[in-house]
Amino acid sequence: MPHDSAATRTRLLDAAFTEFVERGPAGARVDRIAAQATANKQAIYAYFGSKDGLFDAVLTQRLGVLADVVPFRPDDLPAYALATFDFLLRNPQVMRLTLWKRLARPDATDAEAAAYREKAETLLATRPGLGTVERALDVLVLTLSMATTWAQTEPALLGGARTSRQRDHRRSLALAVRGAVDALATEP
Repeated sequence: MPHDSAATRTRLLDAAFTEFVERGPAGARVDRIAAQATANKQAIYAYFGSKDGLFDAVLTQRLGVLADVVPFRPDDLPAYALATFDFLLRNPQVMRLTLWKRLARPDATDAEAAAYREKAETLLATRPGLGTVERALDVLVLTLSMATTWAQTEPALLGGARTSRQRDHRRSLALAVRGAVDALATEP
């Protein structure tokens, strides 16, 4: 049976995602990843160069999925926030992976900084009342922070994870994002 390198790479990324979500990049072990992926450790180094390279590949893949599923909506930031909130409800591991990334690598990569700046510029073009790219960046960061709060807060502090409570939170989220955007767009 011929070796399928694409399938091996996919299995490694999936196994690494689980390992990194559970243990973070420092606690993850390549031997566990390889065993879970039914591959050998040498495959990790051949495809990704190192455990750090594998972590980068997992981040790129999973955050790319988020960007594909939740496209940026500069014309409707409340809808963008709600779509992000909904995605994280269905995929809490992505939030956990993002938190591990922040702990292990608190500085943004050049690509991350460029992506945020591009979104801020697009937002400013859509809402010129924001005045500056920096203020548009503030709106973007506030929007994303509000959208991810539920996923980062202990359920007991939110009144539990009941569906009705999540619906109430969604309504509050949409109102808060709309209010923040409107306030910052009219502030001199």
